[in-house]
Amino acid sequence: MNGLSRRNWLKKVGLGGGLAMMGGGMLSPLSAEEVEKFNPRPFAGPIRLGSNENPFGPSQKMRQAMMDHFDLGCRYPWGYNADLVKLLAEKEGVPEDHIVLVAGSTEGLKVAGITFGQGGEIISCAPTFLSMMDYAELWGTDINWVPLNKDLDFDLDEIEKRVSYQTRLVFLCNPNNPTGKLLPADRVMDFCETVSKKTVVFSDEAYYDFITEPNYPSMVELVKKGMDVVVSRTFSKVYGLAGIRLGYMIARPALAQRLRERVVANTNIMAIEAGKAALADKEFYDFALQKNAEAKVAITQTLDELKLPYLDSHANFVFFQSGRDIKELNKAFADKGMIIGRPFPPLNDWCRISTGTPEEVNLFNQYLKELYS
Repeated sequence: MNGLSRRNWLKKVGLGGGLAMMGGGMLSPLSAEEVEKFNPRPFAGPIRLGSNENPFGPSQKMRQAMMDHFDLGCRYPWGYNADLVKLLAEKEGVPEDHIVLVAGSTEGLKVAGITFGQGGEIISCAPTFLSMMDYAELWGTDINWVPLNKDLDFDLDEIEKRVSYQTRLVFLCNPNNPTGKLLPADRVMDFCETVSKKTVVFSDEAYYDFITEPNYPSMVELVKKGMDVVVSRTFSKVYGLAGIRLGYMIARPALAQRLRERVVANTNIMAIEAGKAALADKEFYDFALQKNAEAKVAITQTLDELKLPYLDSHANFVFFQSGRDIKELNKAFADKGMIIGRPFPPLNDWCRISTGTPEEVNLFNQYLKELYS
């Protein structure tokens, strides 16, 4: 299953030979300079490697931006979000009326699910990230589930066959959660362009920043062409702002307005300021990507040693076939003070492990070896 060897992965992400020579899937601890500059979460239990969080965030610049704006905590946020919307529009190369701010991309998924799904069906593959479908189902939307194909990819051919007059939205997660796999660029672009002529296509790109394939396109390119495509992004992953709740959607103005009218929570002043600082903090962005790449190399090295198959990941986690029921594996790690990925049926003997700090990843590798020795 591991479609990318560790040696090729090292070349692909540009890591030095020193890491490649390290044995046993172990990572060197952060340097004193890195600890001071990037201030990772203190090493304490329980160790959370089950939610795809970035333990190095928020960066110092993001923290300072939030502290500098505490006095605005008494104000409603909608009078202060224009600057962030402008920055996001510039980043995505679209006019400002294409941007919809939300309190984390999960809110965007739920809002889109009830905006477009009511009175019909949503088609998606399983397993994937479920927030949209679970929420829409509560409001009476039917979910037309398509299994992942034999390669554990979204089965685009089967989805396209199932689109009918009842289909209100097609949901893609690319890279997919929990697999971390990336759909072929030409195929997914062609699929979204074709299907969006029949119904709305939603592309969840929460992990887009971690993609290592050069020049891989975002479906924002189709939004720019005026197609019925909605793209979601988040500040929860590479920017390390999962607890602050900030995300956004990109869509043509008519769709964006429908979504904007249905936003429930909105975001907040601290999130707005943290987001502005995050977009300007390239040093932290690069550091987070580098540490994520190093952690994945260390994890896959251990999986290679244990002969446990895994998938090539374009995210901040690795999905591997444990050969054990995930509930049993969850308990075994919980007994050691570590939280790992939840079940993703029907792949019940697979495990999703998030990347963490070097200390956390080293402990995961140690515990995994103890369990399989």
